[in-house]
Amino acid sequence: MEIRLIALLMMFAIGGYGQVADITESLYDAYGTYKEQAFDKRRIKHHQLQPLLQTYGENPMFEVQVVGQSIEGRDLSLISLGSGEIDVFLWSQMHGDEPTATQAIFDILNFFESHDFTTEKVAILEKLTLHFLPMLNPDGAERYQRRNVLGIDINRDAVRLQSPEGRTLKRVRDSLEADFGFNLHDQSTYYNAERTDKPATISYLAPAYNYEKDINEKRASAMKVIVFMNNIIQKYAPGQVGRYSDHFEPRAFGDNIQKWGTSTILIESGGYQNDVEKQEIRKLNFVSILSAIYTIAQGNYVDIPLADYEKIPENDRKLFDLKIENVNYELLGKKYILDIGMNRLEVPIENSSEFWYSSRILDQGDLSTYYGYETLDASGFTIKAGKVYPKMFRSLAHLGNSDTDLISLLKQGFAYIRVENIPREDLYSPLPMHVIGKKYSVPDLQLEVGINPTFLLEKDGIVRYAVINGFLLDLEAGSGPFKNAMIYR
Repeated sequence: MEIRLIALLMMFAIGGYGQVADITESLYDAYGTYKEQAFDKRRIKHHQLQPLLQTYGENPMFEVQVVGQSIEGRDLSLISLGSGEIDVFLWSQMHGDEPTATQAIFDILNFFESHDFTTEKVAILEKLTLHFLPMLNPDGAERYQRRNVLGIDINRDAVRLQSPEGRTLKRVRDSLEADFGFNLHDQSTYYNAERTDKPATISYLAPAYNYEKDINEKRASAMKVIVFMNNIIQKYAPGQVGRYSDHFEPRAFGDNIQKWGTSTILIESGGYQNDVEKQEIRKLNFVSILSAIYTIAQGNYVDIPLADYEKIPENDRKLFDLKIENVNYELLGKKYILDIGMNRLEVPIENSSEFWYSSRILDQGDLSTYYGYETLDASGFTIKAGKVYPKMFRSLAHLGNSDTDLISLLKQGFAYIRVENIPREDLYSPLPMHVIGKKYSVPDLQLEVGINPTFLLEKDGIVRYAVINGFLLDLEAGSGPFKNAMIYR
């Protein structure tokens, strides 16, 4: 009798998970239907949210209320729906330059407003009441910076509560006495799943609520939901999930909200190959968060083994945008073998959602324990400095209209083109060569951490590759990912 009962319970548990797995696949396939088209770039601003909030406020399905204001007076809005006894609170963009989940929140709202998945939505909204605070730090978002205008990290203000944004977050959490909390962030794209070359596309944490890292019922529930979400992400980004250290930080909101009695789940959106604007990661947020909400409503997360949480690989930070391995480098008459790791650092364009890159060498030497989104084994190749093309062009327009073959120039060893007139508003070179002013002197190449990575790779007297502003160009194929080079006046 006991064996039959256990078998029956297992069938119900597996059946419940199967239902959630079915909705996950359907959500992934149908995502384009719900994607909020107002956003297709990461650098979203507070004013872009307002028409959407107004639309939802006019729909009786949603309750939209202003719950606070930022230091500069921008409204902090809370969108609520559902009638269930379990309150789930999701907040995003506590850091102004972490907007991936903000976009996903509006995708999720579109899902609930649609006429699809009626049975699943009824199951969710009868059991849960959902509350979304999509942009907690709008002043930081305006500047695309982590901190608020006071210059503090809101996520380290849970105790002192100096910021109006932090006070709003605590007041909303307390008023809801939220059962579950989703703390939504972005992390550096240079995190990887421990001891692998795979980016940590999504990373999770069930924060500790004390130094002892004790696990009570609330924290255990968060861990189980994380295991469930990890299983979902593994289907679409296998091996690309990380787990943050649960070192207790007494000032942090996640740790304190866990301490205050809300099962808190930190989600960090990291990197994904060829997804600069994080739109695929946004999709993964949509699918995994909605599926987690569904399993909370169903209650079947409780059967997930807690031990599976520790099986998620820890976060590491050993990724470069480009890694060159085993390259020869000559210095003071001697030859050395180096690995070089370089990253492309984004420079925002004022009053725009666009940016350009100013790259840097981050490390060099033995980087055998590091990885690259793009990696070249340069064994047998020697680094050569790029030369300045002897002809001067009147302007970039003249250069663009000329019949100059830039790939041919790179093969000849040139990496710089001199231009007589460079408008002040031109911030970067759209060409795969650096643009320099008529009096600019290119310094001698000496590889060191912090310099712009620009050099040629030569083998048997033939230049095969060029690294320009941290972008690798295959000169034989005439191709390679490239956005911009630099302008030096």
